[in-house]
Amino acid sequence: MKLFNKKVVGAVLALLLSGTAQADMMWSGTGNFGTAMPNGDIGASPEGGEFGYVSTYLGVNQTGLDLGEETNGSTIVSSAFTVEAGDELSFFFNYITSDGDEFSDYAWAQLLDDTGELVATLFTARSTPDGNTVPGFGMPEPTATLIPSEVTIIDGATSFSELGGDSGRCFDTGCGNTGWIESLFSIDEAGSYMLSLGVTNWSDSEYASALLFDNIEINNEDITPPPPSASVPAPASALLLLSGLFAFAFNRRR
Repeated sequence: MKLFNKKVVGAVLALLLSGTAQADMMWSGTGNFGTAMPNGDIGASPEGGEFGYVSTYLGVNQTGLDLGEETNGSTIVSSAFTVEAGDELSFFFNYITSDGDEFSDYAWAQLLDDTGELVATLFTARSTPDGNTVPGFGMPEPTATLIPSEVTIIDGATSFSELGGDSGRCFDTGCGNTGWIESLFSIDEAGSYMLSLGVTNWSDSEYASALLFDNIEINNEDITPPPPSASVPAPASALLLLSGLFAFAFNRRR
């Protein structure tokens, strides 16, 4: 059962990924993102239960990693979390695409500092009719350790609710899903960081793709951002309060 399926542009919502601690993690984003339970051809991650997603279905215009032919998709950025030098950021991901040859949709994960500047591109995944889907071809080299390190698409039409009308469709060779992959990244410097994940259509806006993710941890413990500072400006505090009220109202209506 889905916790929510809210198509959001520039909003902030609580996204429950796994366990109780991650219920406090806040995400800002554009496009279509949320949480889902396993459905269609997509099973649970090794963590089990629900997982997060971003999808090009009902996405918005975007530039992705600005490689040149991006059209529409979705991007999210986490609230800041604090780490010590050498701490390990880990999570699972699964890339799904109904596209294929000639229309090379892609997904990515990046570590940002707390000002939004890029620290590292953790990995990419890209539709391809030949060879590996992860790491993505023609994309920035991954800096995370991936398990397994190279993945070829599990070929064939893949059913998943957040592909919308493209669920169970396959444009051409290269459609399918990667299955769940683990990403491990050692952060060199202590500080405050954010995690960004996204997915984009390439060259056209047809045949949706999605990136699923689960169990975001630092040193095998759920990330729990610090409580809001007393110095948070009133408008930001009000936005966070409205986010909580939205989640409460939605659960009550369910």
